[in-house]
Amino acid sequence: MTKRALVLAGGGLAGIAWETGVLAGIADESPETAKALVDADVLVGTSAGSAVAAQLSSGLSLEALYERQTAPTSAELTPSVGIDDITGLFLNAVTQPGTKAEKLQRIGAVAVSTPTVAEPVRREVIAHRLPNHDWPDRHLRISAIDVATGELVTFDRTSGVELVDAVAASCAVPGVWPPVTIGDRRYMDGGVGSSVNMALAADCDAAVVLVPQGESSPAPFGISTSEEIAAFEQATFAVFADDESLSAFGKDPLDPRCRIPSAAAGRRQGRRVAAGLADFLAR
Repeated sequence: MTKRALVLAGGGLAGIAWETGVLAGIADESPETAKALVDADVLVGTSAGSAVAAQLSSGLSLEALYERQTAPTSAELTPSVGIDDITGLFLNAVTQPGTKAEKLQRIGAVAVSTPTVAEPVRREVIAHRLPNHDWPDRHLRISAIDVATGELVTFDRTSGVELVDAVAASCAVPGVWPPVTIGDRRYMDGGVGSSVNMALAADCDAAVVLVPQGESSPAPFGISTSEEIAAFEQATFAVFADDESLSAFGKDPLDPRCRIPSAAAGRRQGRRVAAGLADFLAR
Protein backbone atom coordinates (compact mmCIF):
# COMPACT_ATOMS: atom_id res chain seq x y z
CA MET A 1 0.00 0.00 0.00
CA THR A 2 1.12 3.56 -0.70
CA LYS A 3 2.23 5.48 2.37
CA ARG A 4 1.13 9.07 1.87
CA ALA A 5 2.10 12.30 3.58
CA LEU A 6 0.30 15.61 3.78
CA VAL A 7 2.98 18.28 4.12
CA LEU A 8 1.77 21.65 5.41
CA ALA A 9 4.20 24.53 4.94
CA GLY A 10 4.83 27.72 6.86
CA GLY A 11 3.27 31.06 6.03
CA GLY A 12 2.05 32.94 9.09
CA LEU A 13 -1.58 33.45 10.00
CA ALA A 14 -2.36 33.80 6.31
CA GLY A 15 -0.89 30.34 5.81
CA ILE A 16 -2.99 28.76 8.55
CA ALA A 17 -6.15 30.26 7.11
CA TRP A 18 -5.24 29.49 3.50
CA GLU A 19 -4.30 25.85 4.10
CA THR A 20 -7.52 25.31 6.04
CA GLY A 21 -9.44 27.00 3.23
CA VAL A 22 -7.77 24.89 0.53
CA LEU A 23 -8.74 21.68 2.32
CA ALA A 24 -12.31 22.93 2.85
CA GLY A 25 -12.53 23.82 -0.85
CA ILE A 26 -11.30 20.37 -1.84
CA ALA A 27 -14.00 18.91 0.41
CA ASP A 28 -16.61 21.04 -1.38
CA GLU A 29 -15.77 19.38 -4.69
CA SER A 30 -14.54 15.95 -3.60
CA PRO A 31 -15.20 14.90 0.00
CA GLU A 32 -13.35 11.62 -0.58
CA THR A 33 -10.21 13.45 -1.68
CA ALA A 34 -10.30 15.75 1.34
CA LYS A 35 -10.78 12.78 3.68
CA ALA A 36 -7.81 11.01 2.10
CA LEU A 37 -5.65 14.06 2.77
CA VAL A 38 -6.84 14.60 6.34
CA ASP A 39 -6.35 10.88 7.02
CA ALA A 40 -2.89 10.74 5.41
CA ASP A 41 -0.50 8.24 6.97
CA VAL A 42 1.87 11.05 7.95
CA LEU A 43 1.15 14.70 8.70
CA VAL A 44 4.17 17.01 8.48
CA GLY A 45 3.77 20.53 9.83
CA THR A 46 6.17 23.44 9.70
CA SER A 47 5.42 26.75 11.41
CA ALA A 48 1.88 27.68 10.31
CA GLY A 49 1.58 24.16 8.95
CA SER A 50 2.25 22.71 12.40
CA ALA A 51 -0.85 24.46 13.71
CA VAL A 52 -2.94 23.20 10.80
CA ALA A 53 -1.59 19.66 11.17
CA ALA A 54 -2.44 19.65 14.86
CA GLN A 55 -5.90 21.05 14.16
CA LEU A 56 -6.55 18.36 11.54
CA SER A 57 -5.67 15.75 14.16
CA SER A 58 -8.10 17.18 16.69
CA GLY A 59 -11.21 15.44 15.37
CA LEU A 60 -12.97 18.66 14.35
CA SER A 61 -14.45 18.70 10.85
CA LEU A 62 -12.91 20.78 8.08
CA GLU A 63 -15.98 22.98 8.10
CA ALA A 64 -15.60 23.63 11.83
CA LEU A 65 -11.91 24.42 11.37
CA TYR A 66 -12.77 26.77 8.52
CA GLU A 67 -15.32 28.55 10.69
CA ARG A 68 -12.65 29.06 13.34
CA GLN A 69 -10.50 30.83 10.74
CA THR A 70 -13.32 33.05 9.51
CA ALA A 71 -14.65 34.02 12.93
CA PRO A 72 -14.73 37.82 13.37
CA THR A 73 -12.48 37.68 16.44
CA SER A 74 -9.58 35.51 17.55
CA ALA A 75 -7.04 35.17 20.34
CA GLU A 76 -4.18 36.01 17.98
CA LEU A 77 -1.81 38.85 18.86
CA THR A 78 -0.83 41.59 16.45
CA PRO A 79 2.99 41.58 16.23
CA SER A 80 4.92 44.76 16.95
CA VAL A 81 7.17 44.25 13.93
CA GLY A 82 6.26 43.71 10.30
CA ILE A 83 7.30 41.25 7.64
CA ASP A 84 9.86 43.73 6.26
CA ASP A 85 11.70 43.74 9.58
CA ILE A 86 11.84 39.95 9.58
CA THR A 87 13.05 39.89 5.98
CA GLY A 88 15.85 42.27 6.92
CA LEU A 89 16.87 39.99 9.80
CA PHE A 90 17.04 37.00 7.47
CA LEU A 91 19.00 38.81 4.78
CA ASN A 92 21.56 40.07 7.27
CA ALA A 93 22.11 36.53 8.57
CA VAL A 94 22.21 34.62 5.28
CA THR A 95 24.41 37.07 3.36
CA GLN A 96 27.26 36.68 5.84
CA PRO A 97 29.74 33.83 5.19
CA GLY A 98 29.20 30.48 6.83
CA THR A 99 27.36 27.18 6.63
CA LYS A 100 23.59 26.97 6.76
CA ALA A 101 23.81 25.90 10.40
CA GLU A 102 25.99 28.90 11.23
CA LYS A 103 23.54 31.25 9.52
CA LEU A 104 20.67 29.69 11.44
CA GLN A 105 22.66 30.12 14.65
CA ARG A 106 22.97 33.83 13.87
CA ILE A 107 19.23 34.06 13.37
CA GLY A 108 18.77 32.12 16.60
CA ALA A 109 20.97 34.58 18.48
CA VAL A 110 18.79 37.44 17.27
CA ALA A 111 15.67 35.47 18.24
CA VAL A 112 16.99 35.02 21.78
CA SER A 113 18.12 38.63 22.23
CA THR A 114 15.09 40.42 20.74
CA PRO A 115 12.50 41.57 23.32
CA THR A 116 9.04 40.16 22.53
CA VAL A 117 6.07 39.02 24.59
CA ALA A 118 6.68 36.64 27.46
CA GLU A 119 6.77 32.93 26.61
CA PRO A 120 3.64 32.11 28.68
CA VAL A 121 1.67 34.82 26.86
CA ARG A 122 2.61 33.40 23.48
CA ARG A 123 1.95 29.85 24.66
CA GLU A 124 -1.59 30.81 25.61
CA VAL A 125 -2.18 32.03 22.03
CA ILE A 126 -1.02 28.69 20.65
CA ALA A 127 -3.18 26.83 23.16
CA HIS A 128 -6.21 28.73 21.83
CA ARG A 129 -5.29 27.67 18.28
CA LEU A 130 -5.47 23.98 19.07
CA PRO A 131 -8.86 22.35 19.68
CA ASN A 132 -7.10 19.42 21.36
CA HIS A 133 -3.86 19.63 23.36
CA ASP A 134 -3.03 15.93 23.30
CA TRP A 135 -0.88 14.26 20.69
CA PRO A 136 -3.04 12.18 18.34
CA ASP A 137 -2.52 8.46 17.96
CA ARG A 138 -1.04 8.89 14.50
CA HIS A 139 2.13 10.08 12.78
CA LEU A 140 2.18 13.84 13.31
CA ARG A 141 5.63 15.37 12.82
CA ILE A 142 6.40 18.97 13.74
CA SER A 143 9.60 20.81 12.84
CA ALA A 144 11.58 23.36 14.86
CA ILE A 145 15.11 24.76 14.89
CA ASP A 146 17.46 24.59 17.89
CA VAL A 147 18.59 28.21 18.29
CA ALA A 148 22.00 27.23 19.68
CA THR A 149 22.99 24.66 17.05
CA GLY A 150 20.89 25.64 14.02
CA GLU A 151 19.81 22.01 13.74
CA LEU A 152 16.41 20.85 12.51
CA VAL A 153 14.46 19.03 15.23
CA THR A 154 11.40 16.86 14.77
CA PHE A 155 8.79 16.59 17.51
CA ASP A 156 6.23 13.78 17.58
CA ARG A 157 4.19 11.91 20.15
CA THR A 158 7.29 9.97 21.28
CA SER A 159 9.37 13.09 22.01
CA GLY A 160 8.10 13.69 25.53
CA VAL A 161 7.11 17.24 24.56
CA GLU A 162 3.62 18.66 24.99
CA LEU A 163 1.81 19.29 21.71
CA VAL A 164 1.21 22.96 22.54
CA ASP A 165 4.93 23.46 23.15
CA ALA A 166 5.88 21.68 19.93
CA VAL A 167 3.54 23.87 17.86
CA ALA A 168 4.65 26.99 19.73
CA ALA A 169 8.28 26.17 18.95
CA SER A 170 7.53 25.56 15.29
CA CYS A 171 5.68 28.90 15.11
CA ALA A 172 8.25 30.98 17.04
CA VAL A 173 9.10 33.46 14.29
CA PRO A 174 12.49 34.94 15.24
CA GLY A 175 12.37 38.60 16.14
CA VAL A 176 8.58 38.46 16.45
CA TRP A 177 7.80 35.79 19.05
CA PRO A 178 10.03 34.35 21.79
CA PRO A 179 11.92 31.10 21.24
CA VAL A 180 10.28 28.27 23.16
CA THR A 181 12.07 26.70 26.09
CA ILE A 182 11.79 22.91 26.26
CA GLY A 183 14.00 21.31 28.86
CA ASP A 184 17.38 23.03 28.67
CA ARG A 185 17.06 23.96 24.98
CA ARG A 186 15.33 26.78 23.13
CA TYR A 187 13.68 26.45 19.74
CA MET A 188 12.55 28.79 16.99
CA ASP A 189 10.34 28.60 13.92
CA GLY A 190 10.77 25.40 11.93
CA GLY A 191 10.28 27.36 8.72
CA VAL A 192 13.47 29.41 9.11
CA GLY A 193 15.57 26.82 7.28
CA SER A 194 12.83 25.44 5.01
CA SER A 195 9.14 26.16 4.75
CA VAL A 196 8.35 22.52 3.90
CA ASN A 197 11.09 20.32 5.45
CA MET A 198 10.42 17.51 3.01
CA ALA A 199 12.97 15.33 4.83
CA LEU A 200 10.32 14.69 7.50
CA ALA A 201 8.31 12.77 4.87
CA ALA A 202 11.28 10.77 3.55
CA ASP A 203 9.71 7.44 4.54
CA CYS A 204 6.58 8.10 2.46
CA ASP A 205 5.84 6.98 -1.12
CA ALA A 206 3.89 10.10 -2.06
CA ALA A 207 3.35 13.57 -0.65
CA VAL A 208 0.77 16.29 -1.17
CA VAL A 209 2.26 19.65 -0.23
CA LEU A 210 0.31 22.84 0.54
CA VAL A 211 2.51 25.93 0.27
CA PRO A 212 1.11 29.38 1.13
CA GLN A 213 3.58 31.24 -1.04
CA GLY A 214 4.23 31.75 -4.73
CA GLU A 215 5.98 29.00 -6.67
CA SER A 216 8.78 31.42 -7.61
CA SER A 217 9.41 32.71 -4.09
CA PRO A 218 13.10 33.47 -3.36
CA ALA A 219 15.37 30.95 -1.71
CA PRO A 220 17.38 32.36 1.23
CA PHE A 221 19.54 29.24 1.53
CA GLY A 222 20.09 28.49 -2.15
CA ILE A 223 17.34 25.95 -2.79
CA SER A 224 13.80 27.19 -3.28
CA THR A 225 10.70 25.52 -1.91
CA SER A 226 9.69 24.37 -5.38
CA GLU A 227 13.17 22.90 -5.92
CA GLU A 228 13.07 21.11 -2.58
CA ILE A 229 9.72 19.56 -3.45
CA ALA A 230 10.95 18.60 -6.93
CA ALA A 231 13.99 16.90 -5.36
CA PHE A 232 11.79 14.68 -3.19
CA GLU A 233 12.47 11.14 -4.37
CA GLN A 234 8.85 10.01 -4.42
CA ALA A 235 5.71 11.31 -6.14
CA THR A 236 4.53 14.78 -5.15
CA PHE A 237 1.58 17.07 -5.82
CA ALA A 238 2.25 20.63 -4.71
CA VAL A 239 -0.34 23.38 -4.37
CA PHE A 240 1.27 26.82 -4.26
CA ALA A 241 -0.78 29.92 -3.51
CA ASP A 242 -2.07 31.40 -6.77
CA ASP A 243 -2.20 35.11 -7.58
CA GLU A 244 -5.65 35.55 -6.05
CA SER A 245 -4.54 33.95 -2.81
CA LEU A 246 -1.28 35.91 -2.67
CA SER A 247 -3.29 39.09 -3.04
CA ALA A 248 -5.62 38.01 -0.24
CA PHE A 249 -2.66 37.52 2.12
CA GLY A 250 -2.03 41.26 2.05
CA LYS A 251 1.21 42.98 2.98
CA ASP A 252 1.79 41.10 6.23
CA PRO A 253 0.84 37.40 6.62
CA LEU A 254 1.33 37.74 10.39
CA ASP A 255 -1.43 40.33 10.75
CA PRO A 256 -4.58 38.69 12.21
CA ARG A 257 -6.72 40.73 9.80
CA CYS A 258 -5.48 38.56 6.91
CA ARG A 259 -7.23 35.43 8.22
CA ILE A 260 -10.67 35.82 6.68
CA PRO A 261 -9.65 36.85 3.14
CA SER A 262 -6.89 34.21 3.11
CA ALA A 263 -9.28 31.44 4.16
CA ALA A 264 -11.83 32.47 1.53
CA ALA A 265 -9.22 32.64 -1.24
CA GLY A 266 -7.83 29.27 -0.16
CA ARG A 267 -11.28 27.72 -0.32
CA ARG A 268 -11.78 28.96 -3.87
CA GLN A 269 -8.37 27.65 -4.88
CA GLY A 270 -9.09 24.32 -3.19
CA ARG A 271 -12.17 23.88 -5.36
CA ARG A 272 -10.05 24.54 -8.46
CA VAL A 273 -7.35 21.99 -7.58
CA ALA A 274 -9.64 19.25 -6.25
CA ALA A 275 -9.93 17.32 -9.52
CA GLY A 276 -6.18 17.26 -10.09
CA LEU A 277 -5.58 16.06 -6.55
CA ALA A 278 -8.19 13.34 -6.91
CA ASP A 279 -6.39 12.08 -10.01
CA PHE A 280 -3.04 12.14 -8.21
CA LEU A 281 -4.34 10.15 -5.24
CA ALA A 282 -5.96 7.61 -7.55
CA ARG A 283 -2.63 6.58 -9.06
